Amino acid sequence: MPSSLARLLLLAGLLLGSTAGASAQKIHTASLPPQPAPVEHLDAIGNTNPPIGYVEFCGDHANECVPSGPMVYEVALTEQKLAELQKVNRSVNETVEPMTDLEHYGVVEKWAYPDDGKGDCEDYVLEKRRVLMNLGWPASVLLITVVRDKAGDGHAVLTVVTDRGDLVLDNQEAEILRWRQTGYRYVKRQSQNDPSQWVSLGETRSPPVVGGGR
Repeated sequence: MPSSLARLLLLAGLLLGSTAGASAQKIHTASLPPQPAPVEHLDAIGNTNPPIGYVEFCGDHANECVPSGPMVYEVALTEQKLAELQKVNRSVNETVEPMTDLEHYGVVEKWAYPDDGKGDCEDYVLEKRRVLMNLGWPASVLLITVVRDKAGDGHAVLTVVTDRGDLVLDNQEAEILRWRQTGYRYVKRQSQNDPSQWVSLGETRSPPVVGGGR
């Protein structure tokens, strides 16, 4: 009889242990992080005028404002590609000294490569785009973009169209962010089909000056 009772107690213990293990497994599964959000791209809602500073830049660099290379809608963001973006973003941000166009050139707005090591937001963007294109990135995924920053001022960033969504390279931010993470209001950017053409991104109030600050 004691032997039978012992066997019953052992069986009950195994059953309880099995039930507890199943419950623990459910809790562990429920605590796993959610699936990644759907990939999001900025949507163009029509054609618009390019910034005057960009128009003047194209007057000096006409060959850089025409379609070139293959038309690629989005680039596959491998670990190597992400590392390249991070390296270029960090290098240009650390190398170029921030300086307003008024301080630098004596005019309110001038788009130029920061070949003398100084520049404001759009100059950082131009340099990052140039470096990435020299590394083999297609021009169609490297788009100069005008935004209103958190203070409501005009600002320029480089958006990179990838299969993980549109990423933002910004001289005011050390890290590369997804476009929704920046807190910016997106005004317009280059068309993927033709860099001389620009498309609207939804913010209707276009800033009179893109890089009034640094």
